[in-house]
Amino acid sequence: MHRARRTYIIEFTLLAVGLALLSACTNAAEEHGVIVLYHHVAEDTPASTSISPGQFRTHLEYLRDNDFNVMRLDDMISALQERRALPDLSVAITFDDGYESIFDNAFPLLQEFGFPFALFLSTGPIDRQQQGYMSWDQVVQLSEAGVLIANHMVEHPYMLDREPGEEESEWLQRNRQELLTAERRIQEYTGQNHRYLAYPYGEYNSTLKAMLAAEGFVGLAQNSGATGFESDFLALPRFPLASIYANLDTARTKFTSLAFDVQQLQPESPVTSESRPSSILKFEPGAYNFSQIGCFANSQALGLDWSNEEESKLTITVDMDFTGRRWRYICTAPLPGSDRFYWYSVQWIDPEVN
Repeated sequence: MHRARRTYIIEFTLLAVGLALLSACTNAAEEHGVIVLYHHVAEDTPASTSISPGQFRTHLEYLRDNDFNVMRLDDMISALQERRALPDLSVAITFDDGYESIFDNAFPLLQEFGFPFALFLSTGPIDRQQQGYMSWDQVVQLSEAGVLIANHMVEHPYMLDREPGEEESEWLQRNRQELLTAERRIQEYTGQNHRYLAYPYGEYNSTLKAMLAAEGFVGLAQNSGATGFESDFLALPRFPLASIYANLDTARTKFTSLAFDVQQLQPESPVTSESRPSSILKFEPGAYNFSQIGCFANSQALGLDWSNEEESKLTITVDMDFTGRRWRYICTAPLPGSDRFYWYSVQWIDPEVN
């Protein structure tokens, strides 16, 4: 072959590959959003669920200074459900529980930066005027300022737990009643009725998801990861940013993460009694370099079996025992040509552990 023609073919092929990668990166960026979760914004509250006001300001400054699109949660969810493209670097900010520090410390900062946010309320402590929680007057002030107010059940229960002698139908009806009671209280005070539930403690199973679907709810969990067109809208991932995870060096990686196009074939429900459960994921064929996907738990690499690579299936295996109530397997892969990562996590819950 003539050298000039051969050079042209090579250059054209490289250009085509480059354009394909650029297109894939652009599409991926448009098909995802990141939802972050905070609880306390204070220095005198439990460290495991707290970020200091100073650290929180640092997060907001980072989002502002790096041109993030901080958007309302309902706008993000509806866009992804309808498969409408989002601006790159889209983030939705959420808070759980209804602590007083959110009103006293977080709200003024968010107003200063002009960022919208969502608040998931447990209505029981507010009805009782429990110390450390907002009042309904404060909730109404937030609502009137444009804050999205949504459901976190009445008493922040472990939704998977059953009362002594309780049948499954009774357990499910009890959870349904508490869900609808909380939704009614929020609507009575704020007029808002989004039918979004943030699962307390991030705990759920297939039966609870089916109940939410029957009642027309979207579910939000606490397992980390970006959310995208293919996400489970009955258990959307959120990145908890508290304690050691409030550090901006690690938080910025989560702010900029992208959603894998992946199906979780196993488990169908995160509930397990096994100490070493395996998981099976099916990735969009041709979308990722499988050799760059890594999965971890407790900062240790997990076993990856790509024996079904022709079907883009990955089996995750472990050689360590998990003894807690909740844990997760986290899978990531770098976005070519950038410092960003695809991120997905598999949630596990053992309700027998208190």
